[in-house]
Amino acid sequence: MRLFVVLALVAAASCAPQNLQDVQILRYDSDNAGLGSYGYAWELSDGSKHEEQGQLKNQGTENESLVVQGQYTWVGPDGVTYVVTYTADENGFQPQIEQGPGGAIPPGVVASLLG
Repeated sequence: MRLFVVLALVAAASCAPQNLQDVQILRYDSDNAGLGSYGYAWELSDGSKHEEQGQLKNQGTENESLVVQGQYTWVGPDGVTYVVTYTADENGFQPQIEQGPGGAIPPGVVASLLG
């Protein structure tokens, strides 16, 4: 049993991203004027990106809600760039999953996005 636990820990450690200290922030923008809308964007040297804009809809009414649109991108261990574009509003989180040629987003990631 101990051998199984040790092997499981070694496998988990080998799957973890390596050299995270080498990842640099290339861009970070944020706009939150407090006027019912916001936006932000960041990009890392490992190819990860995230952009999001949100706006308050029906401000000051009983139907007030936040409408969010965004997109995030990452490069998988297979070298393929994956992109998720999404809207989140009164209808919930609505992702559209895209992928570069030759790759498929792992089923666990898809399941967690579509929840």
